[in-house]
Amino acid sequence: MSSNIENCRKEIDTIDSEILKLFNRRMEISGEIGKYKEENNLPITNIEREKEILLKAVKKIDGKFSTSARILFSTLMELSKSYQRRNRKKNMDFANSLEEALKNTPPAFPQHARVACCGVPGAYAQLAADRLFQLTDIMYFNDFAGVFQAVEKNLCEYGVLPVENSTSGTINQVYDLMLDHKFYIVRSIRLRVRHCLLAAPGVKLGDIKEVVSHEQGLKQCSVYLGKNLPKAKLSTAASTAMAAKMVAESGRKDIAAIASTECGDIYNLSPLEDNLQNREANYTRFICISRKPEIYPGADKISIMGLLPHRPGSLYSLLARFSVLGVNLTKLESRPRRGEDFEYMFYFDFASSVADPEVRLLLSELFEEKFTFLGNYSEQ
Repeated sequence: MSSNIENCRKEIDTIDSEILKLFNRRMEISGEIGKYKEENNLPITNIEREKEILLKAVKKIDGKFSTSARILFSTLMELSKSYQRRNRKKNMDFANSLEEALKNTPPAFPQHARVACCGVPGAYAQLAADRLFQLTDIMYFNDFAGVFQAVEKNLCEYGVLPVENSTSGTINQVYDLMLDHKFYIVRSIRLRVRHCLLAAPGVKLGDIKEVVSHEQGLKQCSVYLGKNLPKAKLSTAASTAMAAKMVAESGRKDIAAIASTECGDIYNLSPLEDNLQNREANYTRFICISRKPEIYPGADKISIMGLLPHRPGSLYSLLARFSVLGVNLTKLESRPRRGEDFEYMFYFDFASSVADPEVRLLLSELFEEKFTFLGNYSEQ
């Protein structure tokens, strides 16, 4: 029995050698086709040609292997297209631009900067900025769009924005705005968020008829509110700090804000209850954005976004390319594309660095497929 197995393995080894020779030749010819496509401004993907190849493969193979043959040839075509993309001049230019960003970024993250934040003094974005920089000159804006615009127009060197919370999930508004603005993520930070119920001095919990906060603050404290203030009106503000300011300026004795304890000191409000969040370990992840790509030493996370073709296997094909490189995806988010029915924009975070030439080539291929590189950075 063992001798039969050894004979079979030897035959497989021989077949594999032939397959590798043919594969090498196939890729070389694919490269020539890629050059022709580039010279004649033709798209990489030719759906009709791919269907033709798959149909031939299925017809020529034993029926019990037809599904496997389709998967094999689909993979071969993906590899061929990948090889064609990475050799296109504009993609090489993109890969080179990443290398230039690596070379031109200073060796250390800046200690001082003008930073855009949403809200008013006491906002959690300000607290995150104060953690990122030793000294900040903060400009406050009424909404997240203002932060993107401030960086885009070079009013501020950096902007700090929340993107997700461990209790209430993704900040959808920020992700949607990413489509409208040109920016790069240069650092991220996880900030522990402890919410406080703030009201005018002398106000008691039983007096409260309305609670105001950012919608995320209300979500993160939903259990407390449902148990202790079930009849209170819940109102939203542009930020938790703006909610605190509104309460301070209202002159009312029946309203409270959910915000940081720092807001209590800033706006002369008294804490009625502290640590309101549904989870003790309540963290918000903030990103720090800039107008130009900056890739500091130690950057080990990459973010990209893009639209996938609306056809079976498109997400699988993309994930397979990460798997081949041994890249660990840490986040996969999809959002409906505005103005399009059943079209979704995908956001990916993965652990890697553009210092890796193979990763730069992968990113250049994705650039060809209309993906946007959002940044290579580290998180603290």
